[in-house]
Amino acid sequence: MEHVTTARWDEALWAEAEPIYEEGFPEHGRKPRRILRRMFERKLCALHVWREQGEAAAMALTAFDATMDVLVVDYLAVRHRLRGRGIGLRCAASLRGWALAVRPGCRGIVIEAEAEATPENAARIAFWQKAGFLATEYVHAYIWVPETYRAMRLGFDPGRPLTDEGRELFKAITRYHEKAYRGGT
Repeated sequence: MEHVTTARWDEALWAEAEPIYEEGFPEHGRKPRRILRRMFERKLCALHVWREQGEAAAMALTAFDATMDVLVVDYLAVRHRLRGRGIGLRCAASLRGWALAVRPGCRGIVIEAEAEATPENAARIAFWQKAGFLATEYVHAYIWVPETYRAMRLGFDPGRPLTDEGRELFKAITRYHEKAYRGGT
């Protein structure tokens, strides 16, 4: 599987990722295009696209949090018709390798998963657990969206473990979101 990454806005690469992004996340749960473009202009994030046989199969949007030395995964989605083939697990592993290559001191990956007890959310959490992530007990409520979230983490170095305190992990996630929306929507 080919993994293409850019930290600059790339219209052609986004055209490959956007349909997967829209399939994977409801409109209220995804950032609008103008916010995404501004995030790239401010050098806040990276876009990842994975291709199989020349076709975009998955996408992710990530950012490093320098304070905690972690990679924050904002979005990861696999094209619906390609799900169930292990692509998402390969993407998660690919992100780990990429993070360590780009930032050798990176301590791990942090994500937020919807916390409401629904079959869809349980499946998402089970996916991340299968990828090696551990869920925290803390449930975070944002003021701007109705859903609640739980932080999940994947530590890279047992000698520098990530905290299992979700409230602390959400500080990295919140810093990312605040930077993304700073300056208006």
